[in-house]
Formats: sequence, structure tokens, C-alpha cells
Amino acid sequence: MTTVDTSTAGSVLERTLTECLGGEFRTVLAEGPAGCGKSTLVDSVFERASAAGAVVLTAVGTPAERDLPLGVLRQLAQGAPSLAQPAPADAAAPRVEDMQAFGARVRELSAATPVVLSVDDVQHADTPSLECLQYLARELRTARVLLLFTSTGGYEEHAHAAFATELLRRPHVRRVRLGRLSLTEIAAAAKGVELGARLYEITGGNPLLLRSAQAELEDRADRADRSPGAARQWNPQPAGPYARAVAACALRSGPAAAAAARACAVLGESATPEHVARLLDAGPSAARQALIALHASGVLDGTRFRHPVARNALLDSLPDGERRSLHRRAAALLRAAGRPAAETAAQLLAAADTAGAPWQASAAETEVLRDAAEDLLARGDAQQAVRLLELAHEVCAEDRTRTAVRIRLAQTTWQFNPAAAERQLTVVLDALGGDSPEAEHVQPLAQLMVLHGRVPAAARLLRPEQGAAQASASPLDTALDTSVAASERLLQSARLTEATAGVITQGLRSLLLSDQPERSLPWSRSLLQEAERRGAAGWSAVFANLHAEGLLRIGDPRDACAFAERALDFLPERTGGTFPYAPLAVLVRARSVMGQYTEASLQADQPVPQQLFDSLHGPVFLRARGRHLLTCHQPHAALADFLEVGRLVRRWGVDRPAFLPWRTDAAEALLLLGEPQQAEQLVLQQLGLPDARRPWVRGLSLRMRAMTHQSAKQRLALLTQAVDELHRSGDRLEAARAMADLGQTVQADGGASAKGSSMIRAAWNIAKECEAGALCKEILPDAPLTEPARSPRETGEPRSETRLSSSEQRVATLAAQGLTNREISAKLYLTVSTVEQHLTRVYRKLQISCRKDLPLDLEPVSQQNA
Repeated sequence: MTTVDTSTAGSVLERTLTECLGGEFRTVLAEGPAGCGKSTLVDSVFERASAAGAVVLTAVGTPAERDLPLGVLRQLAQGAPSLAQPAPADAAAPRVEDMQAFGARVRELSAATPVVLSVDDVQHADTPSLECLQYLARELRTARVLLLFTSTGGYEEHAHAAFATELLRRPHVRRVRLGRLSLTEIAAAAKGVELGARLYEITGGNPLLLRSAQAELEDRADRADRSPGAARQWNPQPAGPYARAVAACALRSGPAAAAAARACAVLGESATPEHVARLLDAGPSAARQALIALHASGVLDGTRFRHPVARNALLDSLPDGERRSLHRRAAALLRAAGRPAAETAAQLLAAADTAGAPWQASAAETEVLRDAAEDLLARGDAQQAVRLLELAHEVCAEDRTRTAVRIRLAQTTWQFNPAAAERQLTVVLDALGGDSPEAEHVQPLAQLMVLHGRVPAAARLLRPEQGAAQASASPLDTALDTSVAASERLLQSARLTEATAGVITQGLRSLLLSDQPERSLPWSRSLLQEAERRGAAGWSAVFANLHAEGLLRIGDPRDACAFAERALDFLPERTGGTFPYAPLAVLVRARSVMGQYTEASLQADQPVPQQLFDSLHGPVFLRARGRHLLTCHQPHAALADFLEVGRLVRRWGVDRPAFLPWRTDAAEALLLLGEPQQAEQLVLQQLGLPDARRPWVRGLSLRMRAMTHQSAKQRLALLTQAVDELHRSGDRLEAARAMADLGQTVQADGGASAKGSSMIRAAWNIAKECEAGALCKEILPDAPLTEPARSPRETGEPRSETRLSSSEQRVATLAAQGLTNREISAKLYLTVSTVEQHLTRVYRKLQISCRKDLPLDLEPVSQQNA
């Protein structure tokens, strides 16, 4: 046996053919990986032999015909009419007389003219044909015959291995070894180092893959661009010539190699020789040999495909049922190997993406999907986690687990799509059909309900069967009755995650509903920024809306509008849920306050779905619409909305004026309708509730109580208290309204007209600074929207430059405590410009330059002692 390599293969074959044409018997075995040029080399021999007048008999072995007895021999016989077709044989061995007859006829042919007998991909030949070919190689040693066989090597079955061994031990056999092209050879063929390197990277030097890749390059519209940058960025196309060539190389490498290539495609980055062997249920040695063959051909680099389109081509070659089965088996394999849940779940996702009938997952597969979802959530990838949970719900066979998955899906979806999360929640509740959920589902379901404003339903779910006193508490009560300090401790200690988002939202709402609503604003702004940074659209919408509510509560309707609009813009869908009505309520109230009646009316006239009245967003929106209707002088319609709010919150057991002061709203409408006695009854009811101890509720109630009294003395007393309470509550707009009422009462009482005018102008200035155009018109209907002139007394101007005035001292004390000018103006019911003027004089008197120099314990100080 003589062995030659790729560089001399062509010349050796030419010399061998010449020897055959000259009367010698020769045998050539050309071996090499699939796609490395064996067939091309053989074709060149065919052309020269035919030109020289030789008889050329050819056959090709294929995996599909491996079990067809004498199939290859019949292909050879078709090349010469004089050759008798061999008779059918069993799969074990051909008949001796048939082999002798066939060999004798080939010898007769060779006596007249040389005969070239070739079998391409002999490793796929059927066993009886191999027996015949072996006989010919042994018995035709004196004939003018060239036996030419090609093979990919790595024989997988005993018969093929025996054939190769027997052939190669004969002295007249020449073995040609073909391999891949080098980087240098490809660079020369590509006429460029950069392009050559890219082609070598994706083909591994396999000539067939190289030709396919070059064909794609030639077909590109911009094929003239051969710059280094373009070369580095070039990629073959899915299902293009390169992808098809990779699949063909894998198939021609033999059944075991093709199966290993598909296993690597299924396993992806998880592919290892051990995993491939286990997935194929093959021995380690067989799997290793198959991978070696694929690596030798350039299809694989180790266990990785050289380009993603190659992997996809192998996956696409799998029938859907087989592909799904392999992915599920791969998932089980990886789980047993202790691989991360996300890696295992990716296999189950791939199984789900294949076409075919729905399938039911095992309990272990469902657990893998849930575990992987939790891992992704911990890493902040909620979108992919939702995909896993959706699949877990789809394929889960056990009802209890399906419910748990659906609840988790709703919790997770809330992060980026509140409407979709609410639909998930509705599905869970509809499935329960009024029945009590499993104990393990009660708490997460209740938390979900609270997030979506379904506080009444959550309260019913959490309510014990006995103990009426215990049953009275609701999640809204918790939010309202948590102290500012406790809420801030929670917000300081909790990091925003999927698991803590609900608790953080409740803590933020507690601050917003407290007597210090301004303290919620830094938190809501910070949380909004964090949610935006994470791309969590749902969270962003929620925190933007809470920020808008906080701004409106302290008297900043313009910025409240801006953040409410942002909340709506964050939502992937504005319909199909109740949450959008929360920012819509802010927009209606804020635009109405600013005097933008047309815009407010458009938003107030939104169609109201029935499901809205299963959520607190419903009464919130109704109250906003009612307040707008009052501004538009429609007290009858407004009263209807306020009374509906009352009906809902009383029915739900969440009648808390600190959240929705519907009684004072209704009282205001009743006063406009000339019903002071009914108005007073509602106000007295509100004053009799525990929430009336809160400055905001008490201030609203006292103001409306004053409006029901005819006695100027009583009105003065009540309004004075109302102004003080509303001043403490942080609500600048309601305080300005009460101040205006007080000023008008003072004026009407006579004797203090200047004082009353001063109060009215101060109230107007606050409304003007808040850009509350409607309130400005209500306070001074004929005044232009420019600030009226203020006397030194009204601005707090000191009469002496030797000591801090009481106004300056109050402003300086708050500034020293870290409050901003706007926060100070809200606290003291001064305009921001007045606060700035006070601070300027304080700095001059204390001989300091900025607020950080302010002493924490301020006393009225003379200029000389400062």
C-alpha cells in the first residue's frame, strides 16, 4: 500500500490512470472528510478515462440505500449494457456464482478496453455489494481495471471496516488522503487576507463549504466591496448555499456523524462529547469518533458550529417531532447534570417552538421552567421570565400548579405591562369562580389585588371567617395608618426588585396619603428613575403616576400633568385594564384646576368599563370627574359622581376620607344646588369619622362646615381653623381656597376690609404660583393673571434691619432643616419669590452667603450680634 496526501493526490491519480490505460490493474482508495474534494478528484479521472476510450462504471453509496442488497453493484452494471444485472440476494452475502459471473464480464470488457470502476462514498455501500467489490479487487489483478473508491473514513460498521482493512493490506493499492485547505491557501484563492481569514473562520478550510460561501459572496449586491471592514462583517445567509452545504457535509459524514451534528445543534452551547453521547444513547467512543469526523470536515470546531446559520440548518433538518423529543431529552440530561435552570429551560422553550400537537410537561419540566424564571427575575430579565412562565402554564398538567404559575405570571407581568397583568389576575379569579383559593395562594393573590386597586376583594380574601374586629382592617387601612417614619424606613431599606416592588409601592402610597405628602416626591422620583433604567415600563408607569399624584396634592398641577402623561406613555397598552384611569384622573383634576377645561373634558368623558368599579381606580376617577364637573358649573352631575363614590367605598368597607373625601365633595355640590342642610349633615358625618383628626380631612371638613353657616362669627372661627389645618396638610391649593374664603368673610364682616383684601391677594398669589388658573378666577374673577401689588406687610418685609422678623425666622429655620424653596412655600403658604426675598435678607443680616451656613437653632438676632 502506498499513501499520499492532498498536495500530490492529483498527480498520483493521473499516473495511476495512465498505468491502467497501459494494461495494469490498479486500486485507489481516496479518503477524506465530507466536502474535501474526493468527488471532484474522481470526476477529473472520469473525464480523462472517457476521453481515452475507457469504459467508466460508477456508483454512489447513500445512507438511504445502505439496506438495499446489491444496490451499488446494480448501479455499476447500468454503466455497461453487456453487464448482467446481479440477481437479488439476501442481506448477508451474495451468491458466489453471481460474483464470478460479474467479475468475468468485467474481465472480458477490460480485454477490449480499459475499465474504470468507481464507487463514491463506499462507506455507505450495502454489505452484499461490498462483498462483490472485495471479490473484484482480489480476482481482477491481471485485468486492465482501475478500481477507484472514495470514503469519508471512520467506518461505523464491521462490514465496512473489514472492507477497508482488506483493501488496504494489498500491495497494489494506493491510498490518497484528502484534507482541508490551509488559511494561506484560502487567502490566496480569496485574493485578500481579511476575506480569507473570514472564510477560513466559517468554513474551516473545507473546499465544499468554501465554494458555497464564495457563491454567496458573489451573489451579494455589494460584492464589489472587499474592504477589510466588509470582510470581517460578512455573514452567510440562513438557508443559503453555505447553510445547505454544512447540512450536506454532516449527512455525508455518515449516520453516526449526522446524528452527532444534530445533537450538537440541539445542545448548542451545552454540547460536550459526554452530553452528545448521552443524548444519542451511544457509547462514549462512538460519539467521540463521530465528533472527530465532523471536526475533520470543518462542520464543527470541537463541539461548536462555526457559524449560527450552520447550527440552524442542522436543526431545520430535523422533523418536528424528533426535534421536540431531542430538546426535551436534552433538558432532562442537563438537569440531571446539574446545569443551571436557565440552560435547561432554554431546551424546553426550544421544544415549545417546534410545530406539532400540544404537549404536557412532566412535573420535573414544569419545575425547571419555574426555577429558571425565578433565576431570570433575580437577574432583572422579567421579559424572558414571563416567556418561561407562560410556557409552564401552557404545558403544566396539574391544576394547583397551573394556578400558582398564573399568579406568578401576573406578578411578573406587572413589571412591564399592568394591563396584561390584570388580565392574568382576572383569569385566576374567574377560574376560582367564587371558591376560596388554596391557602398557599391567598397571600400572593391578595397582594396582586392590592396592586391593581382591588382592595375590597383583597380584604375579603384576607378576612378571617370569625372575628369582626379583625375583619375591619383592609390593605387601604394599612397604607393610610402607617406612620411617615415607618414608611420612610421601609423605602430606605428595600431595594427595588420584582419581589419588593409591591411593598415599595404601598410604602410610597402611605407617604403620599400622609400629612406630609411632599416627602413622597423624592422617593417617587428616585424610583421612577430606577424603573426607567431597568426598562420596566409597568413600574415606570406606576411610579410616574404616584409622582403626579404627589405633585397635585402639594399644588403643582402643571408638573402633575407632565408626569401623568408620562405614566400613560410608559404603558404598552392603554386599554384592557383599570390602571390607566389613575393617571387619567390626575390629568382631569390638574387640567381642570389650571383652567384647561376642553382638555379636561375630553379625558373626563372617557368610556368607563364595568371592571373599573371592581377597583379603587374607579372611585378615584369618578371623584376627579366630579371635581371637574363642579368647575364647569354642573353640580347635579358632579353630585351623582360623588354619591356613587360614597356608595362604592361604603359597600367595600373602605370608606376613608383621608383617601376619598366624597362627603365634602358632595356637600360642595349641594351648596351650589341650594341645599345647605344636607350639605351640613354630610360634613358633620365626615367630622365624626376617625380620619377627621388628620389635618387635610379636618381642614376640608371645617371649610365646608363654615360654608353652611350664616353666622359670620362662626364662619370666621371655622375658616381660621381650616386654614391652619390645611396649612399643616401640605395642600397649597386647598389652603389657598380656604384663605380666600376667610378673606371674603373678613371683608363681609366689615371693619377689617384691608386685612380681608390682603388674605385674598395672598390666596390669589398662591394659586397663581401653582398655575391654578381656575382657582385664580374663582378667587378674583376680574383680576388679570399677573401678580397684584403686595404691601411690605403682605410680603413679610421687616420694619427694622436689626433683627430677623418672625417670617424670616420661620423661613430660615425650614431652610436650615434642608427644605427647598418650593417646600418652604408649601409649608408657609408663601410664594416662592417671597421665600427667596426672605432668604436674601436673612443672608444679609446674618452675614452668610448660602443656606448651608444657616445655624440649625435660629433665634431672632440683631445685626450687630450676628
